[in-house]
Amino acid sequence: MARAEATQAATGGAMSPRRRSRAATLEAWLGTLVEIPAALLVVAEIVILFAGVVARYGLQQPLIWSDELASILFLWLAMLGAAVAFRRSEHMRMTAIVARAKPAMRAYLDVAATCAALAFLLLIVRPAYEYAYEESFITTPALQIPNAWRAAALPTGICLMALFACLRLARVGDFGLVLRAGVSVGLLIAVFWLATPWLRPLGNINLVIFFVGVAGFCVFTGVPIAFGFGLSIFGYLALTTHTPLTVLVGRMDEGMSHLILLAVPLFVFLGLLIEMTGMARAMVAFLASLLGHVRGGLHYVLVGAMYLVSGISGSKAADMAAVAPVLFPEMKLRGAKPGDLVALLAATGAQTETIPPSLVLITIGSVTGVSISALFTGGLLPGVVLAITLSALVWWRYRAEDLSHVKRAKGGEIVRSFVIALPALALPFVIRAAVVEGVATATEVSTIGIVYGFVIGLLVYRRFDWRRLMPMLIETACLSGAILLIIGTATGMAWGLTQSGFSRALAAAMTGLPGGSATFIAVSIVAFTILGSVLEGIPAIVLFGPLLFPIARAVGVHEVHYAMIIILAMGIGLFAPPFGVGYYAACAIGRVDPAEGIRPIWGYLLALLVGLIVVAIFPWISIGFL
Repeated sequence: MARAEATQAATGGAMSPRRRSRAATLEAWLGTLVEIPAALLVVAEIVILFAGVVARYGLQQPLIWSDELASILFLWLAMLGAAVAFRRSEHMRMTAIVARAKPAMRAYLDVAATCAALAFLLLIVRPAYEYAYEESFITTPALQIPNAWRAAALPTGICLMALFACLRLARVGDFGLVLRAGVSVGLLIAVFWLATPWLRPLGNINLVIFFVGVAGFCVFTGVPIAFGFGLSIFGYLALTTHTPLTVLVGRMDEGMSHLILLAVPLFVFLGLLIEMTGMARAMVAFLASLLGHVRGGLHYVLVGAMYLVSGISGSKAADMAAVAPVLFPEMKLRGAKPGDLVALLAATGAQTETIPPSLVLITIGSVTGVSISALFTGGLLPGVVLAITLSALVWWRYRAEDLSHVKRAKGGEIVRSFVIALPALALPFVIRAAVVEGVATATEVSTIGIVYGFVIGLLVYRRFDWRRLMPMLIETACLSGAILLIIGTATGMAWGLTQSGFSRALAAAMTGLPGGSATFIAVSIVAFTILGSVLEGIPAIVLFGPLLFPIARAVGVHEVHYAMIIILAMGIGLFAPPFGVGYYAACAIGRVDPAEGIRPIWGYLLALLVGLIVVAIFPWISIGFL
């Protein structure tokens, strides 16, 4: 996952240091006040869902209120997590263009991005309050409490983010810069508002103006993706339709609070847990003892380790952070170039996008209705195919590697490392067995993995740093909030597209392509590679998944097969420079200059493309074991 890289726009001295210090102190105090409840909500979700599993499967006494309570707390977790992410500047942005700007322009764009986000928050806060008020007349079925207890999370989170935006602007050193950026954003909004009489008669041309023009402009100028989407759908509904804006808040609520998405924070936390307890290190050490003595051996280990770790965390950032610090130092000692290392790390991030419990798989299941269990089963083999194509390129590049200084591990050492790694290696199988055997749902199974990780970390590896627990919980809430807010605003955009009739026009155009399913798949690969590069996987899936999956069914493409194709295509785009934000996340984790990896990554991307074509041509790879 790419994180926002907010540049401090302190280019002048128009604002006193004392005033900036007070703003920073207030922001830190308020941040702590939000982070602690967000972290406690993560713990509460783990406890509630695991208790539900134990009560239902172990005691045969299901807790009828557990899912409802988890759903209520989940929306609060999403909104408080989004507020934490805003405070930390960790909402996803596309910074490729902003990073190339001169320092003065970069500072202006960063402040303008904050002003744009603040504008959306101020525009949506009243509809959010009205939506929460309307929900107070609805009583929840199990707990028998007003639904406003859940819906109140929306205006609360929006107000907190708006407050953090104001405090961030107050900390900017140059008041004139803030004024210029704020006036620029205000003028743009005013121009659109004044153009309302001319916009309404344009019909579906407004889709291009708002969903391509406004959203694209916001994304490319560095406005966080969630807020860019929010401004585009708010503008479309407010200026070109008579739809009540509470409907938009309702669609955001629906997109963010889908119970399947509760797996997102839980698997993110599980990924951080396996790194902290040493489980990831044990798996990597075993693979290194097995393959470390062959040419390119540690590169094979990197590919294999990412495959294994991806079967635990579901978050690419967590996967890469677990593997890279363990392998990179030894690989550099063996003469590997940092650029090649980070290129392969990024490529394995794309290769493992389909490995369950991938967050993209969970998102596809939630927005398209495809079985999560089928997606989990179908995602294993495509990852193996791409691992083979990557390994073939590694063999070619390192066929002449000098290994005279490398000592081959003895049989006893391999057995010992295997025994040490066995509890960690068993975790992906425990997770998969729990889903397949019906012990837990795809959402609940993450809690089984977390409890397993706690037990193994405490009793087997005996490496459990309690001081890291609170930062891990806060990081989980932060990353989850950033992801879920994008899903919320993208759900609003997808609803707008559907209501406009665009989905019917798109279906007619795609089903009418010459060549049938083969052409449809080829067009989808190109389209989702571009979308993955610009939007990242989850926003693209939420936006276009509900539109394209029915078309795939209509042209005879199996849903699971199509899911694997578009996920891998998006993965290639996500980790492809210059726009793929996943590539820059890999560089940050590996502490390598992005320029060093540009050249070597193209070969790996070509290998991934070959693997993707193989997966597309042979549907059995995706659906043979369903």
